[in-house]
Amino acid sequence: MSHERSGFSSRIGFVLATAGSAVGLGNIWRFPYLAAKYGGGSFLLIYLILTLTFGFALMITEVALGRKAGTSAINAFGHFNKKYTFIGYLTSFIPFIIFPYYCVIGGWVTKYTVVSLQGDIHAAASDDFFTGFIGKTGEPIFYLLVFLLITTIIVAFGVKGGIERVSTFMMPVLIVLLIGVSIFCITRPGAMAGVVYYLKPSLKDFGPTTFLAALGQLFYSMSLAMGIMITFGSYMPKKSDLEKSVTQVECFDTGVAFLAGLMIVPAVFVFSNGDSSMLAKGPSLMFVMLPKVFDSMAFSNGIGAVFFILVLFAALTSSISLLETLVAVLMDKFHMRRIPAVILLFFIALLMALPSSLGYGALSGITIIGFSILDFFDFLSNSVLMPIAAFLTCIFTAYVIKPDVIVNEVESSGKFHRKSLFLVMIKYIAPLCIIAILIFSVLEGLGIIIV
Repeated sequence: MSHERSGFSSRIGFVLATAGSAVGLGNIWRFPYLAAKYGGGSFLLIYLILTLTFGFALMITEVALGRKAGTSAINAFGHFNKKYTFIGYLTSFIPFIIFPYYCVIGGWVTKYTVVSLQGDIHAAASDDFFTGFIGKTGEPIFYLLVFLLITTIIVAFGVKGGIERVSTFMMPVLIVLLIGVSIFCITRPGAMAGVVYYLKPSLKDFGPTTFLAALGQLFYSMSLAMGIMITFGSYMPKKSDLEKSVTQVECFDTGVAFLAGLMIVPAVFVFSNGDSSMLAKGPSLMFVMLPKVFDSMAFSNGIGAVFFILVLFAALTSSISLLETLVAVLMDKFHMRRIPAVILLFFIALLMALPSSLGYGALSGITIIGFSILDFFDFLSNSVLMPIAAFLTCIFTAYVIKPDVIVNEVESSGKFHRKSLFLVMIKYIAPLCIIAILIFSVLEGLGIIIV
């Protein structure tokens, strides 16, 4: 089956598409906030170390599993041991939950991109613009539909003609735009104080809370435990150096997160006259604070437009990987052709996204254990199911099929320089870290602890 499978045409195609999957909204709306809150350089150093150890071990495991099995997550675990097929079902269920509500947020990004291109960043900076927009019925659904349609069309063109082609365009452009906006922001008067705040290590912040915050951010940033890396691994050319490819994906993901912080933290510092408490995370940073920051700058509409275009690219490269993972499930498990699978998933995603979109307006009275509809799906997938799936993947690799399966797959296309590190991480350290992530993220999600 694997030799007939469509795939990426080159290693760089795999790297850019996989990096595009990993680079998403979390890099832009959560990483800068956490880095600023937890000691700047201290957080960055811990994050980098975890990327090269914990993140590397998990990512290379998933990619190698996919390439070895030659199929998506739903069949990959059963390929090695039929008793553990359920892990594949769990892993494949996660993007089914995430993709619809991610498209809702993608619709919000699309709206702000249009507004900024129209030169209306001043309007977007008003206090009630965001809540007024998401509280409507028709307009958020329209932009959700636009974002979902763009994603669907790209995936319909296939791995090479759609995902690889778009990723090889969007990722370099995203990096160039990010560097450009970062340079613009750090050269504003007073911005260097924000740069120092962002980069200077603080010894008092080298502690367990900073470690857990960095660990959780890394885990959610790298598109792990949702079938994407296994699916993309199954598309990876057998001759491509697996370790080198994964390392390059890590560099892309970490580099984008770092640049996002370099762009956002100094800009907010200038706007707030050095008040670090003005830094927020999530939608409040992206859709409320940053439009105000851009509106206060020279060339406000231009810088706002460039920023939201790069955010749109980041959202799209993640959404196409989520949809492709679901398409691969239908093609591998149910032998559907690509176009019918894409069309079916388009309508399913649209129907599933509607409650999340309406959850801030017509359905705002409905909450699930205290969460809005969108926030509940986010909590269920990110805080509960993903850590469980990652833990099961570690145990499956370390103690069921044994790490030699991964080692042999990596060494089939090149030298495995970090083999000893991988073996220690996958057997002992990674499972413990994932348990910590599960406990920490559930407590955070339920508001028991504040990050």
